[in-house]
Amino acid sequence: MDTIISTFHLDLKLFIAQVVNFAVVFGVLYWFAFKPIIKTMGERTKKIEQGLADAKEATTRLENSQIEEADIIKQARTEAIAIIDKASQQAEIKKDEIIAKAREEVSIIINQEKQKMQQDKAEVLADIRKEVADLVIKSVAKILPNKLSSDDEKEIVKSLVK
Repeated sequence: MDTIISTFHLDLKLFIAQVVNFAVVFGVLYWFAFKPIIKTMGERTKKIEQGLADAKEATTRLENSQIEEADIIKQARTEAIAIIDKASQQAEIKKDEIIAKAREEVSIIINQEKQKMQQDKAEVLADIRKEVADLVIKSVAKILPNKLSSDDEKEIVKSLVK
């Protein structure tokens, strides 16, 4: 061992002093530098792991919300189509009701006009009969030399009107 010490020019006292100095410096650095750094790195590692887990969970939630969004949109489209179909059916029913009501009103108006025409026809026929009766009375009066009495005229008119 002396040969190693002499070859490398090592002094045993100096070597022991350096080992003690190294141990003291290492102890101080460990307690005041390495330990807080290791603690901080552990906390950061936990935060990073938590961040990654949160990101993964957020990604899962995003995917789920996109799936839900697609389902909601699909359901909304289905409901919209159902509402449109229902509105179309109601419009068709309303159209049929309006057409039926219009036909009824036209039928009523036609019947009223027919009745009015029949009344007008009856009035015109009555007027014509009255005029014809007057003409007959006048012509009979001219043909007959004697004048007819008003009672005779009435009887002739009644017989002609029938």
